[in-house]
Amino acid sequence: MSYKNLEIWQLARQLTIGVHNMTLQKLPKFEMFEEAPQIRRSMKSVKSNIVEGYGRRRYKQDFIRFLTYAHASCDETIDHLETLFDTGSLSDKPLFQKLSEDLNLLGGKLSRFIQSVEVQHLSVKEDPAEYEVRS
Repeated sequence: MSYKNLEIWQLARQLTIGVHNMTLQKLPKFEMFEEAPQIRRSMKSVKSNIVEGYGRRRYKQDFIRFLTYAHASCDETIDHLETLFDTGSLSDKPLFQKLSEDLNLLGGKLSRFIQSVEVQHLSVKEDPAEYEVRS
C-alpha cells in the first residue's frame, strides 16, 4: 500500500490543484504576492504532511504528529480562503463554497484518521505464527 491509496491524500491532492488554480485564475493581481502564496503553501503542506506522516507510520507518535500538522494546515487554508472571500479578493461565491465544503470534509476525515491511528496503530492482520523463527 502507498500513501496514494489514502482517501485523505487523494482529497488533499484534488484540493491542492483546486486552490492552486483558484489563486492563478480568480484572484486580483495584487494577491499574487499577498494571500495567494500563503494559501498555496498551506494547502501543499496538508498533502506533504500526510505523505511524511505515512512515511513514518511505523512510529505511532511521529505518524500522529504529522497528521496533526496536516490538520492544522487544513485549518490554516480555510482561514486564508475565508480572508480572500471576506475581503472581496475572491468574489466567486460558488467556488468559495465548494472549496470550503471540501476543506471541511478533509478536516473531518483527517480527525477521524488520527483517531483511528491512535486506536489501531499497526494492528497485526496476519497470523503472528507466520513470522516465527524456526531452527
